[in-house]
Amino acid sequence: MLMGGPSAEREVSLSTGRECARALRGEGYEVIEVDAGQDLVAQLKDIKPDVVFNALHGRWGEDGCVQGILEWLRIPYTHSGVLASALAMDKERSKAAYRIAGLPVVDSVLASKDEVMAGHVIAPPYVVKPNNEGSSVGIYIVHEAANSPPQLSDEMPARVMVETYAPGREMTVTVMGDRALCVTDILTDGWYDYEAKYATGGSRHVLPADVPEEITNLCLDYAARAHHVLGCRGISRTDFRWDEARGAEGLVLLETNTQPGMTPTSLSPEQAEHCGITFGQLCAWLVEDASCER
Repeated sequence: MLMGGPSAEREVSLSTGRECARALRGEGYEVIEVDAGQDLVAQLKDIKPDVVFNALHGRWGEDGCVQGILEWLRIPYTHSGVLASALAMDKERSKAAYRIAGLPVVDSVLASKDEVMAGHVIAPPYVVKPNNEGSSVGIYIVHEAANSPPQLSDEMPARVMVETYAPGREMTVTVMGDRALCVTDILTDGWYDYEAKYATGGSRHVLPADVPEEITNLCLDYAARAHHVLGCRGISRTDFRWDEARGAEGLVLLETNTQPGMTPTSLSPEQAEHCGITFGQLCAWLVEDASCER
């Protein structure tokens, strides 16, 4: 079980790893928990695992880097491979893939941190976020009436994505293999940020989402197509915003997560449970789905 690591999402990964390890032991698997560090190759050579369950989140563990190590060592592993992981983590490049597949996305540009703080790069309202991080790490919302640009924290990278703000409801769909599971409507008091995602009580999940059948079907279809066009394997989770006032035209795809969280408040296990798949069965399915050359 690879968990932890050096990314900004280390704590979430540790929680994911602990939960998945406990579930897999309950399914009869022998599990060794490894906090992934610079000695990872030596650790893996010493352990000689049959399969690596990748419970890492964020950069290095979710962007194709650790996947490349596992391919090199010829150790079967879970979730997506090198290319899909790298592509999904890079928001601008994944958007280009979505557009080719005919999937709806909002306009965005890449800009330097200094440019963003010097003046409005695009007309408000817009969102500023890292181009290659997940879990809503470092998101700034600039509202329509904002007179001045945002002042970004030191933790923000030198180059960021500036994206037209998409109003409406936050929804998400998990894809397991070739099957889109369910649509979840995510209710929060504000923006669905890092705290709302992972803190107990930070958000409320309604599944299946109480939306028109047309929107449900579009979400399921778009998520499956996003999973396919990026080349994802195992499970992925695709996030949406839906502006009810615009009907089907108001549905836009935000991003696809190739390493969805597997914590007590996580969305993908809830969707699997709704479809009759227990948490233990989901983890076991991921192990049995593992391979090289993903």
